[in-house]
Amino acid sequence: MKKAILLLADGRVFKGSVFGAEGETIGEVCFNTGMTGYQEILTDPSYCRQIVTMTAPHIGNYGINDEDVESHKIQVAGFVIKEESPITSNWRSKSSISDYLKREKIVGIQGIDTRSLTSHLRDNGAMNGIISTTDMDIESLNEKLNSSNDMTGLDLAKEVSCEKKYLWNEKHKGQHKVAAIDFGVKYNILRLLEDHDCNVTVFPAATSATEIFDFQPDGVFLSNGPGDPAAVKYGIRTVRDILGKIPIFGICLGHQILAIALGAKTYKLKFGHRGINHPVKNLKTNEIEITSQNHGFAVDITSLPKNVISTHINLNDSTSEGIECKELSAFSVQYHPESSPGPHDSRYLFNYFIQLMKDAKKN
Repeated sequence: MKKAILLLADGRVFKGSVFGAEGETIGEVCFNTGMTGYQEILTDPSYCRQIVTMTAPHIGNYGINDEDVESHKIQVAGFVIKEESPITSNWRSKSSISDYLKREKIVGIQGIDTRSLTSHLRDNGAMNGIISTTDMDIESLNEKLNSSNDMTGLDLAKEVSCEKKYLWNEKHKGQHKVAAIDFGVKYNILRLLEDHDCNVTVFPAATSATEIFDFQPDGVFLSNGPGDPAAVKYGIRTVRDILGKIPIFGICLGHQILAIALGAKTYKLKFGHRGINHPVKNLKTNEIEITSQNHGFAVDITSLPKNVISTHINLNDSTSEGIECKELSAFSVQYHPESSPGPHDSRYLFNYFIQLMKDAKKN
């Protein structure tokens, strides 16, 4: 198999073989601890400009199908695994993961020690890296890597957002009119909103509050997405203008944008939370939820204003996992209750959003 190399910004080198397309790619190298869900991970817009490492040793055993996509294309900048499963065994499988990466022109690497890479990222933090199948010269790769941007300060929402608004519901006209602001939305969020009797129209990330008010929705949904939330200034401005006028529900980047709009601050985590087994405590019920997560930034709990309460915390590191401002009818969570992939422990949050919209209609 043709050789490939992964060089990290701190000089650490991992040598392996080609996986997917040949070429070069640069991105922030991070890791995901999920044992399944690689297709959803590949197509999640929140992974824009990131090289994702899977910690599970065998990837690709159930192949690639037409249903389990979270956007219209592969979104990751690159993919790192220990070993591809050469046999795909699933009745829905249409191709192997390697063929999928080749078809989408995504550069990857396999045959490296992913345990060692994961430990290195945990100790030293997520950092930029370059995968190459064409250039094995470390000095040359370093020059290319040094010219790349860090994730802090990057507004990537505009890169993955839709260009113009569109109606998600093609067949079912829901009872609740929802404006979903697309900062990099996953399809399964839209599916679940539709399943909860919502008529969803998706708006571009840079949509103004005036456009939202003209649409006259019952509720506004703030989606997940990539990059630094503090850099999405247009989104923060829109949410500030909407607060208190229309019920708001945010997920992931939407959670961070809502928090900033309310007066809180965000910061970059050392290596982020990416996986489908993160324990979160619901501070309202004292119940523990196992959650799906994918984020590199977090809300600073200590910066929350007095009218905003912390509703959920991460039991691994006590970081913010949920907030609510009752007087403004707005709430959000850092994790992914739509669970694609992942457990279904937190899907009750969609019902809570529905209740907020019903209450607003009564008033």
